[in-house]
Amino acid sequence: MNTAIDIDSLEANSHLDEVWIKEVIKKAGMKIKWSKLKQDKVRENRDAVRRPQADAALLTPRSPVVTIMGHVDHGKTTLLDKLRKTQVAAMEAGGITQHIGAFLVSLPSGEKITFLDTPGHAAFSAMRARGAQVTDIIILVVAADDGVMKQTVESIQHAKDAQVPIVLAINKCDKAEADPEKVKKELLAYDVVCEDYGGDVQAVHVSALTGDNLMALAEATIALAEMLELKADPTGPVEGTVIESFTDKGRGPVTTAIIQRGTLRKGSILVAGKSWAKVRLMFDENGKTVNEASPSMPVGITGWRDLPSAGDEILEVESEPRAREVVDWRKYEQEQEKNIEDLKMIEEKRKEHQEAHRKAREKYGTLNWKERSFMKYQEKKEQKPLKSKEKTERDSNVLPIIIKGDVDGSVEAILNIMDTYDASHECELELVHFGVGDISENDVNLAETFRGVIYGFNVNAGNVIQQSAAKKRVKIKLHKIIYRLVEDLQEELSSRLPCTVEEHPIGEASILATFSVAEGKKKVPVAGCRVQKGQLEKQKKFKLIRNGHVIWKGSLTSLKHHKDDVSVIKTGMDCGLSLDEEKIEFKVGDEIVCYEEKEVLAKTSWDPGF
Repeated sequence: MNTAIDIDSLEANSHLDEVWIKEVIKKAGMKIKWSKLKQDKVRENRDAVRRPQADAALLTPRSPVVTIMGHVDHGKTTLLDKLRKTQVAAMEAGGITQHIGAFLVSLPSGEKITFLDTPGHAAFSAMRARGAQVTDIIILVVAADDGVMKQTVESIQHAKDAQVPIVLAINKCDKAEADPEKVKKELLAYDVVCEDYGGDVQAVHVSALTGDNLMALAEATIALAEMLELKADPTGPVEGTVIESFTDKGRGPVTTAIIQRGTLRKGSILVAGKSWAKVRLMFDENGKTVNEASPSMPVGITGWRDLPSAGDEILEVESEPRAREVVDWRKYEQEQEKNIEDLKMIEEKRKEHQEAHRKAREKYGTLNWKERSFMKYQEKKEQKPLKSKEKTERDSNVLPIIIKGDVDGSVEAILNIMDTYDASHECELELVHFGVGDISENDVNLAETFRGVIYGFNVNAGNVIQQSAAKKRVKIKLHKIIYRLVEDLQEELSSRLPCTVEEHPIGEASILATFSVAEGKKKVPVAGCRVQKGQLEKQKKFKLIRNGHVIWKGSLTSLKHHKDDVSVIKTGMDCGLSLDEEKIEFKVGDEIVCYEEKEVLAKTSWDPGF
C-alpha cells in the first residue's frame, strides 16, 4: 500500500526488490541494516602423499626385508641371535620378545638381509600384522617338537593378507622328539605346501641352538629374494614406515624405521602421522651413528617433536613450515571427522530427549496442575541421592587404571588386551590415561584423583615418584612380562569383587522320632536324632532338609544327650534337639546338617585368552 508496486502481481512467496523493501521499512518508520551472509571457507588439502611410481630405469636392487614370525617360544629370537651372533634372548625378560627389533645381517657372500623380529605372544597380533606389511619375505618358524600352534596359523594368515611369500624354518631339529615331517603335513591344512609335497614353499631344517643349517636358511631367503627381483629408487624425497617408537631419556622421542624409497640424511625434515622431525641423529641397531640410510635399511631416528605411532608412514618434505602445514592439516582433518561423529551423537541424544519429553507430556497431559506437581514430587522422592555407604560400594566396583609402556607397540598391545574385558557387570575397568615413557608425577596425581592403580610395562619409577606414590597411597605395579601384568590386573579386579560365602558341612544327623516337651505353658517340638557323619556342634549353624529341599536355616536352642545339655555330639550318638523357630514341624526321615560359613575370595570371570 502507498507504494507504486502492483499488489495483484505478487504471490505469497514472490521476491521483493531491494528498492521496495527499503521503501516499505522507511514508510513504517524503522531503520534498515543490511548484512551479508558469511561464506564458509573451504580449506584446501595440504597433506603430504607418496610420490607416483618411479621410472624402472632409475631403480637399483635392494636387500630383502625379512620378518621372522611364529608361535611364542618356538625359537625366533634364538634364531636371530645366531644370525647376529649376539645375545638378546638372555636379556629379554622371561625369554619372550616384546618389541619389534630390526637388524641388518651381512652374509659371508656379501649379501645383506634386514631382519625384523616380531613377538610371538598372543597379545601382540597388531605388531605382527605391521611386520607383515613392510616385509618382502616371511620366515615362519615352527618348532619340530611342538608343531603348528595358534600364532603359527595367525602368522600364515598375516602373510596371506599381505601377499608375502613364506620360507619355512623348522626349528629345534636337534631334539630327540623332533618330527619335521609331521610339521610339513600339519601345514598342508593351511595351504602351505612344501617343495617335498610338490608346492613352492622352501622348508629348511634348522637348529637355532646349535646353529645347524642357518646358512642354508639364509641362502634360501636370498634365492627367493632374487626371484622376487626387489628394487627401489634411492633418489628423491624419503619414504618409509615407523616400526616402533619410544621415548629415550637422553634423546627424547625415538623411532625405529625402515626406509623404502630415497636416501635419508641428517637434517632431513620428516612427517609421520601427526608429528614431524628434523633428523638430528641416525643410528643402527647397535647404537652406532650412521650418516645416511638407503632403502631396506633399518635405522633409529631422533629429532621428533612428538611421538609418532608404530605403523605410521614417514614422508620427507622440503621445509619446516611445510611440515607444520602437513601436521596442521592432518589435525584439522581429524577434528572434522570427530565433529561429524559428535554431531551424530548429539542428534541421537536430542531424539532420545524429545521422545522422553513427549512421553512425560502424555503422562501428565490429562492431569490438572495440582495432581501434576504431586506426581513430580513423588518421583523426585524416589530418586534419593546415594548414601555415603552406597557411594563407597559403587567406587569399589570400578577399577581406574593408568598404563605406561616403554614403546608405542607395547601400550597398544596392552590396550588391545583390555578391549577384550567383558566382566563389567562384576567390576568396571576404567582407563584413565595411557602413554609412553617412565612413570611421572602427573601419573601419580591422576591415580590419586581417580583412586586408581598405575601399571608400568618395561618402564621405571624413580625413588622420588615411589615415595610420592606411597605418601598418596597409590599403587604402582611394574612388570617386564606381558602376561604377568595381565595376571596382576586380574588379581586386582578380583580383589574388588565382594567375597562369596561357602558352606562347609561339619556333621549330618537323621531324625528317627519326634516328640514335644513342655516348657512352662508352651510345648516345644523336639527331634530325636542319630548322628550319621561328622559331629554336631551347638555353636555352629544348622539347616533342616526334607526330600532334598532346605526348609529351614538357623541355630539350635538346645542340644541334649539323654538329659544332659551338651555342646558336641559325635558320630553314632543319639541326641535331642530343638530349633530357634517353633513353627517348624519335624518329620521322621528329615535330615539335620550342621555347617559353618567361610568367606571365599571371588575371582574375576574375565579371561583374556592366554
